[in-house]
Amino acid sequence: MTKSDVLKAWYAEVWEQGNTDAISRFFTPDTTAEGLIPEMQVGPDDFRDLVTAFRHILGDIRVDLPKIIEDGNWLSAILHVHTTRADTGAPIEVTGQVMARFRDGKVVEAYNQFDFISFFEQLGQFPQDTLPVCMTGQRLDWA
Repeated sequence: MTKSDVLKAWYAEVWEQGNTDAISRFFTPDTTAEGLIPEMQVGPDDFRDLVTAFRHILGDIRVDLPKIIEDGNWLSAILHVHTTRADTGAPIEVTGQVMARFRDGKVVEAYNQFDFISFFEQLGQFPQDTLPVCMTGQRLDWA
């Protein structure tokens, strides 16, 4: 199984199907991922909670990986997430990237980037045009 196959299976089994029991097949016990939660490394047990939380607020999830590059023990991929809001069924499309190092067919470290601003705008938790508004120097205030 190539690193690309492992990554595709990770998204299909864990994120799309919600099988958090499969996490140990893809990660070592000491695997860490950065970039999903600011200032925090996420480990295998954290992913169980993270996947469960996302699947609670979303409908069916589909993850496409249109670009994947493998180089030695490393893999880098662009991802497109297609889903819906669980409450309204409105479509959500978000992009991200992952760079991961593999050892013995498992991810041992990962660095992620995910467009959380667009994601939370589409969920209705951030106002539309959050990024352009913030680029003007204005502050977002919640009443």
